[in-house]
Amino acid sequence: MVDLFQVNCEEIALEQGKTIKEIAEELGVSKTAVRKQIANLGLQTSLRKSGNQFAIEKEQETLIKSAFSQKQSQTKIANQVSDFANQVSDFANQSETSLRLVSMLQHELEIKNRELEIKNKQIEELNARLAEVTSALTTAQQTAQAAQALHAGMIQQQLKSGEAAPAEPETPDKGKRKRWWKW
Repeated sequence: MVDLFQVNCEEIALEQGKTIKEIAEELGVSKTAVRKQIANLGLQTSLRKSGNQFAIEKEQETLIKSAFSQKQSQTKIANQVSDFANQVSDFANQSETSLRLVSMLQHELEIKNRELEIKNKQIEELNARLAEVTSALTTAQQTAQAAQALHAGMIQQQLKSGEAAPAEPETPDKGKRKRWWKW
């Protein structure tokens, strides 16, 4: 009868409360985590043992669950803070990278502007030279036209006055045949 009495007491105790395993399954944590939370809350001495299991009463269960809830909230907040810190760090890294990129692009732009200034000076010099050459060419064309007009006028005067056009001067070798050994 002692055994039967002991079994009945264990069953009654378990009916009135839950086991560590049941609470761990409800919370989705390990039994060890529930035991540690019980120790942290100082509930070990107030638990009733039924055989090799502890019977956790409703008030104790509520305390354990609220402790886990607070811990999860704290963990969630800590994770959110960590995520935010990571985002800020990523933003700072991106900003630093962007600033370096902008600085590099500004430097490249300054180099290109200096190169453009040099090219503009070269173009100005070439345009000045082209203007000089164009002016000289125009002058040479005008001189050639004047010389042609003068020559044509002289030929007309000679034809009117009856003078023959000057004959081409004879070259000394014009009538002779050249031989290859007499060059």
